[in-house]
Amino acid sequence: MEGSGEEFLKYRSPLVSRYASKEMAYNFSDRNKFTTWRRLWLYLAKAEKELGLPITDAQVSEMESHLEDIDFVMAAEEESKLRHDVMAHVHTFAHCCPTAAPIIHLGATSCYVGDNTDLIMLRGGFDILLPKLARVIDRLAHFAEKYADLPTLGFTHYQPAQLTTVGKRACLWLQDLVMDMRNLERAREDLRFRGVKGTTGTQASFLQLFQGDHEKVEELDRKVTEMAGFKKSYLVTGQTYSRKVDIDTLCVLASLGATVHKICTDIRLLANLKEIEEPFEKEQIGSSAMPYKRNPMRAERCCSLARHLMVLVSDPLQTAAVQWLERTLDDSANRRISLPESFLTADIILSTLQNITEGLVVYPKVIERHIRHELPFMATENIIMAMVKAGGNRQDCHEKIRVLSQQAATVVKQEGGDNDLLNRVQADPYFTPILGQLDALLDPKTFVGRAPQQVTRFLSEEVRPVLEPYRSNLDVKIELEL
Repeated sequence: MEGSGEEFLKYRSPLVSRYASKEMAYNFSDRNKFTTWRRLWLYLAKAEKELGLPITDAQVSEMESHLEDIDFVMAAEEESKLRHDVMAHVHTFAHCCPTAAPIIHLGATSCYVGDNTDLIMLRGGFDILLPKLARVIDRLAHFAEKYADLPTLGFTHYQPAQLTTVGKRACLWLQDLVMDMRNLERAREDLRFRGVKGTTGTQASFLQLFQGDHEKVEELDRKVTEMAGFKKSYLVTGQTYSRKVDIDTLCVLASLGATVHKICTDIRLLANLKEIEEPFEKEQIGSSAMPYKRNPMRAERCCSLARHLMVLVSDPLQTAAVQWLERTLDDSANRRISLPESFLTADIILSTLQNITEGLVVYPKVIERHIRHELPFMATENIIMAMVKAGGNRQDCHEKIRVLSQQAATVVKQEGGDNDLLNRVQADPYFTPILGQLDALLDPKTFVGRAPQQVTRFLSEEVRPVLEPYRSNLDVKIELEL
């Protein structure tokens, strides 16, 4: 095809080609993966040298000078011959480090670079996601504070219920996001390094290298773990670190997906009511056939991708369940897909949700009209109480209100008219004693309970403390490519 590049001739994952950020795409890239392998081989050589193995400064320097210059063509050719990705890269690294070649990967097994790199990438993925989640929380907190006092219809069973406020509803979203923040932080802090454990996790090869010196083997593990930036390593492993670590990691991401799906579904429902809308660009087209439409496509994208994120957790659950004894290789191909895709998907839904929350549009007049339509029914209890205080009989008043309410409901449901209950109350002489109180009895702000106060306290005690560690990152804007 004239003018088309090679990249258009084969399938490309939309998570990378269409959606994810550059930093998350790089975190799981081959470049990052294989340069990390080389760093891990360097850490191992340095630690082994420090502990007395015959490794020279020249060998270490040679490895240091070739961490980045990977010949990916040679590596692919080696792998096609050897059918082993780690040994292919050992040979490729050795080719540009001939002096260091004899000591590269000394005593290690494939999982030394494979699993440890995965843990480094998982940690890096969390480090990208956490500031993004903090920014979403920050934007929604400002939104909740701004609309803390604005009454709106509450909905249960998606039927009109007692009033709440726009800000209080946003706090329901925020509460789930704050829980996700704590979950992600905990999962990130719980990550440990696999470390230097050998073929089946017994460290036998390293014990042999250090001639039975157990203390040196432990010190080797500690040194390499420290070089990789981890506080701890797993004390026991098989050939791999426990695949339950992957479960814990993807569970918190799946839980985040559920949160985002709920928030964006709410936004889509409110957009249908024309009470709230996501940002809509000046030249954006909602529908190819219906030019008037303003579809909530960002929220729809979040819901679509969140579903994918939620189901990915089933992969590590099944993988961990079927790992035999010290390890089976049926985890590998699955993890190459499920781990990166979970982080890539979480990355784009947070970026998109930040874009949504930075530009949410509220239509107070539409909200007010919906309240006026329903409030007379909700105010009946207040009217009854006011009549009793004015000397009326509670049961008589209840019957009067019941009859008038049914008549007004008939107008609304069968005739398509407006709710005229208030007019009927005003026209009935029975309610003369309280006619002067009706405006106060029907003030929407008297129906929201403690919602504004709950918003203030929640933001102060639950939200702002969570954001404090991310204060320096909160001003970053997202340039969302639609």
